[in-house]
Amino acid sequence: MSFNCSKCPGYCCSHSRIEVTDKDIERLAAHFGISARTARKRYTYHYKTKDVSEQILRHHKDTVYKTVCRFFDRHKRQCTVYAARPAVCRKYPYGNTCGYYGFLRFERSFHGDEEFVPTA
Repeated sequence: MSFNCSKCPGYCCSHSRIEVTDKDIERLAAHFGISARTARKRYTYHYKTKDVSEQILRHHKDTVYKTVCRFFDRHKRQCTVYAARPAVCRKYPYGNTCGYYGFLRFERSFHGDEEFVPTA
């Protein structure tokens, strides 16, 4: 792989619609020792349009991005439920490269700062 998630400030966790399946909700419920119904209510909301109907993970405010997944630790910049993370998170970035990581490496090299994080 040509990316290192531990050096990223959590770009993928800032996606506004992180869709979860029933199986993902069950995994999170087991992780927290609660019912799937409670997990669904506590951690997700239903997003529906004419063409789309999805369960989406809730977000909270962030200092780097506008918002991030509610399970993202904003100080450590890492997932707090990594072992129980949803399938979509397990699959990201859907290949051997992450476009954001490439951009981040370029920006850090350009600025001569290995900790640089571009903000909006």
